[in-house]
Amino acid sequence: MADEQHILRSVWEARVPVCFTLSPREISTMQQPDPYYSMLPRISYLPLVIDKVIRHFANFVTEYKKNGNDLWIDFEGKPLKWHYPIGLLWDIFNNDTSIPWNLTIHFENFPEDELIRFNNRALIESTFMSTIKEADALKHRSQVINSMLEKDHNQLWLGLQNNRFDQFWNVNRKLMEHTNDELFRHIPYRIYESNKSFIQRLTKPNTENGQLTTVADLIEQVFPEQDNTKVTIITHGVKLPMQTPLQWLSENMSYPDNFVHLYALRQS
Repeated sequence: MADEQHILRSVWEARVPVCFTLSPREISTMQQPDPYYSMLPRISYLPLVIDKVIRHFANFVTEYKKNGNDLWIDFEGKPLKWHYPIGLLWDIFNNDTSIPWNLTIHFENFPEDELIRFNNRALIESTFMSTIKEADALKHRSQVINSMLEKDHNQLWLGLQNNRFDQFWNVNRKLMEHTNDELFRHIPYRIYESNKSFIQRLTKPNTENGQLTTVADLIEQVFPEQDNTKVTIITHGVKLPMQTPLQWLSENMSYPDNFVHLYALRQS
């Protein structure tokens, strides 16, 4: 249990180094703004961590843009999805491990056809809690999340929002409970490839012959007609051994939304 607690805390405390710059086309002053450097929590979301970034650049854009209604961020011209965890975005877009991760912030020309707007934290919270509920439906037929009080739901959100490990996990541990004889019904996971929509299927934690389902089993299930000998599966910046059990991953390396987010990197 001590080892598992160490893993959970290590996942929670992981950071990615980011350098934000303001889009040159949007600078409205003679003075050029300095970049803004930050260590962002992998388990969080961009809308929860960029208030200081916005304030840093606000004096360099025209007045009407400062409300942030059209705010968005890109990496090398590719808009970043607000509702993807920061660590997942890093795994997808920065797989050459460039440090720091150079991102561009925009206050105009929001890409409506590529991004969902997140103009307030209430919408972010709603999306986050909906994903947790979906995960518990897969694991426990929603029995755990439905038995919780509203204050428990609030504690989950506040723990994430305020980056407080103990506050979050004092409640979230209930969503990870199971017995040795009865594992999760299904594993909440999403698997991503570059420039494609994520894949999510019903996958049990054990196979028909009673063995624990592994990452290798999952890859064969999701990509049955592809050559999977050169695929690397990454989560939280870690290249996973193919024999890693999905049940263990779900318990120890899920993001706060209770999903295991996996990036499939194919070698050419």
